Formats: sequence, C-alpha cells, structure tokens
Amino acid sequence: MRGFAGVICLLLLFGCGKVVNQVPDVPVNFSVPLTDPRLLALSSTGGAVTISGYGVSGLIIYRTISGNYKAYDRCSTVNPENRCAIVLDNPTFTATDQCTGAKFLLEDGSPAKAPATVALREYDVYISGNNLQVTN
Repeated sequence: MRGFAGVICLLLLFGCGKVVNQVPDVPVNFSVPLTDPRLLALSSTGGAVTISGYGVSGLIIYRTISGNYKAYDRCSTVNPENRCAIVLDNPTFTATDQCTGAKFLLEDGSPAKAPATVALREYDVYISGNNLQVTN
C-alpha cells in the first residue's frame, strides 16, 4: 500500500505544473461578407488580413495554400499576459511578435522562430453563402 501512496504523491507533485503560454479564452463572433473591402487580401492564397476588436489582441484571417481560411488570435503565445499583438510579415506566410521576435507560420499557426514554442490560438472559420464567420 505504501508504494501505491508514493506513486499517487509523485503524480500529484509533477502533474500540477503551471500552464504556460496560454492565451486567454474569450468569446469571438465575427461575421462579414466576403466582398467586404477589409478582406481584399484574401482573394488569393497566402493572403492575410488583421481585424481589430475581436479576440484578445485582434484577429488574423489567412487564406491557405489550399484555398481554405484560417483565423488566429493576434495575441502572441510568448508571454501572453503581455497581450502583444503579432504583426503580418511581407510576404504574409508568417507573422512576428514584435515584443520578442518570435515568428509563427500562418498556414497552421505553428511556431517558426524562438522563443515561440506554442502555436497561435486558432478559431473556427465558416463560409456560409457569401459570408465569412469566425467563432469559438
């Protein structure tokens, strides 16, 4: 019985680590016609736009190489408590955290340059008729 109690204590001790690089979970509900001038850069693959006022630090909407859409929170996953908004690079296949220099790939949100180790927070994107909707 002592061995079992020891295993439980070890699991509790090492299983309660601090979650790092967690972008806060906030409600997102953004909807816009695909013809909206703000989305002009999305008319071709690899295009990206930023939208303010949604998520933690705004949104990035990206048109993937396969023609689908991805949406990410602009809040960097490096020190997210600082709410540093990442900015689009040119060309727009990546975005950079100007506070730390970290880079992220927009095709899937994954980290591309240290100190980033966690992907961007991704939101759901739906196309219904002529409307684009980003939600979580």
